[in-house]
Amino acid sequence: MKILIIEDEARIAKRIERMTRDFFDKETGILLCDSVENGLSIIDRNSIDLLLLDLNLNGEDGFDVLQNVVARSFQTIIISAYTDKAITAFGYGVLDFVGKPFDENRLTQAFRRFTSPEKQPNGDLQFLAVKKGKTIRLVPIKDIRYIKGAGIYTELHLSDNRIELHDKSLESLEKLLPSTFERIHKSFIVCWNEADKLIVEPGGKYSMLLKNAELLPVGRSKYKEIRHKMI
Repeated sequence: MKILIIEDEARIAKRIERMTRDFFDKETGILLCDSVENGLSIIDRNSIDLLLLDLNLNGEDGFDVLQNVVARSFQTIIISAYTDKAITAFGYGVLDFVGKPFDENRLTQAFRRFTSPEKQPNGDLQFLAVKKGKTIRLVPIKDIRYIKGAGIYTELHLSDNRIELHDKSLESLEKLLPSTFERIHKSFIVCWNEADKLIVEPGGKYSMLLKNAELLPVGRSKYKEIRHKMI
C-alpha cells in the first residue's frame, strides 16, 4: 500500500505520518509533500491507494489537487481547518473530512472507514468524475441508473442511456454512494429509485427489473434482503 500526505506544515505532516504508520502495516509506503504542484507530480509518477490532503497549502488551494484527481482510483481523506468546505469536499467524493485540530482517535476513525469493507453511505456526494483524455467530466449522481463492475473499472449507466467508465472499483464506490444505491450482485449497484420489481426465474435465479425494462442479475445472497426492502 502507498499513501500520499500533502501538508505544508512540517510539524503536522510528521504527526500525520506517525499516526498513519501506527495504524497501517509498517511496510506501508508513505510519501510527503507540501504543495499542489509537487502533489500532482507525485500522483502522476506513483500508483497510490490513499491521499491525505490539506486544503490550504502555503496559500494554494488543495481543491486544485482534488479537482485534478477526483476521477482516480484511490480514496481521499481531507485533513483541514476549513470545516466549512466539508460539504463541498464530500460532493467531490472524498471518503472523509477530518477537521483540524484533530486527535489520533479521529484520524483512526477515518482510516477504519478506508479499510472497512462495509458500506458507509455519503449523503453529500453530488457527482462522480470521469476522465476523458486530459479533461474531467462530472456526472451527477441523480443521472446514474446503475453501476456495473468491469474489471478494475466500473461502468456508469446513465438515465440518457450513455455509459461512462470510472476508475474506482465497485467496492470503493459502495463506500461513497448515498443510501439510495444498493449492491444487488457482485457486479452491480443499482439506484433504488430505478428498481421496478424483483423477478424469480427458473433454476433459482433472481433478477431486478428496472423501470426502463432492463433486467439485472440479483445475487442469491442478496435476494432475501432486497425482497424485504421491496415489500
